[in-house]
Amino acid sequence: MTGRRRGSGEGSIYRRADGKWVAMLDLGWENGKRRRRAVYGKTRAEVAAKLKELHRAQEDGVDLAAKPRTLAEWLDEWLNDIKAKDGTRPSTLDRYRLVVRLDLVPALGNIRVDKLTVRDVQRFLTAKGETSSPGGVAKIHAVLRAALSDAVRFELVSRNVAKSIKLPSSAAAERRVPTTEEIRQLFAAAEGDRFGEVFRLAVLLGLRRGELLGLRWTDVDLEDRFLVVRTTIQRSGGQLRVAEPKTRRSARRIRLSQSAVRAFERQRIRQAKERLAAGSAWQDQGWVFASQIGTPTEPRNLSRRFVQIRHEAGLDWLHLHDLRHACGTYLIAEGVDLRTVMEVLGHSTFRLTMDTYAHVLDGQLHTAADAMDRAFGED
Repeated sequence: MTGRRRGSGEGSIYRRADGKWVAMLDLGWENGKRRRRAVYGKTRAEVAAKLKELHRAQEDGVDLAAKPRTLAEWLDEWLNDIKAKDGTRPSTLDRYRLVVRLDLVPALGNIRVDKLTVRDVQRFLTAKGETSSPGGVAKIHAVLRAALSDAVRFELVSRNVAKSIKLPSSAAAERRVPTTEEIRQLFAAAEGDRFGEVFRLAVLLGLRRGELLGLRWTDVDLEDRFLVVRTTIQRSGGQLRVAEPKTRRSARRIRLSQSAVRAFERQRIRQAKERLAAGSAWQDQGWVFASQIGTPTEPRNLSRRFVQIRHEAGLDWLHLHDLRHACGTYLIAEGVDLRTVMEVLGHSTFRLTMDTYAHVLDGQLHTAADAMDRAFGED
């Protein structure tokens, strides 16, 4: 072995005769045996970075000397010792747990994580695609890919087999967009309902359910016609939580149309009446769409009421989130550029906006081609 030099705070790092760099982490003694964990790389900097990751994992409670884990064991460790401590949002963690419990563990949980193959994962996801939407399969794949990415980072496996998977086409999952006439039917059915303005603003502003319920009156300026998305209401861990927006771009400033201003004005009047009716029971917490006593509205109550309203409107296929999607679709159809749509909806990336509204853009490309024919076409 050559090059046995140790950098400050790095631990044992050396270069083998074959040129490969090795970092060795001492895990102490157990049953009279010394436990070590080795990581390998092409450069000293690479193994030093890997060693630092191992130290961090050790501090987070990960047992680096444990025997090879099954996927179920690793997923449990990943959720509770890594994701629960790395700043992952509680609502996101809840979704991860659901996918792990209902999908990944029943199908793949008994396989050792270091023995899991591309074929295992591909067969599982292909079978899942026969009963689930492409979007649902993609979410399952995303959770597994993230878990295996951390398994690679901690050198439990040599590669992430989920990265080589070919997912079903998402074309079949394209959701129907309500027409403007269908949206008017929905608004008519919600007329006078205490959640009526929530549904209207979901279309006019493209806000997520939690973002609408997380609005406070201090976030809304009706005179200068703008609002700021600062908080979101979510149910996670069995309780309502006031959280920060989904991503950095989700915290955004949105210009209000006159229609949106009028919707907020109607909501202010309705809330004033509810405040009077509640009397001393009213808790003034400043929520725009508060409960009937001023506290945050339970998101599930909003969703349940939407199901009733859509049925009355004859739109049983419509989902609450479709209203946000409709907003983006209408904006693009009216000629609003994609970058602006991205900002309005608070998408994390421009690519997400492109992928989500590819069907609308395709129609615009046809329109553009027709326009060129009208301008320069030959007889």
